[in-house]
Amino acid sequence: MDKRLAALGMLGVGFFVAGSIILGVVGGRWLDSKLNSEPLWLIVGLLLGIVVAFYGVYAMLRPFLKNKQDKGNS
Repeated sequence: MDKRLAALGMLGVGFFVAGSIILGVVGGRWLDSKLNSEPLWLIVGLLLGIVVAFYGVYAMLRPFLKNKQDKGNS
């Protein structure tokens, strides 16, 4: 795999993590303002954003890990 392509993939992982967490926090704050339930939905949104970020990182890095395992077995 080209190193530039791998670097762009890692940059995408960083943006995905940040975006997931920020979206969860903003969505939670918005729900809190509508339902007058601070900080319940903020915390739920933050936790949901973190879970989505971890799963997304795992899904994005799985091809890199698979390639490394394949090269090690050869």
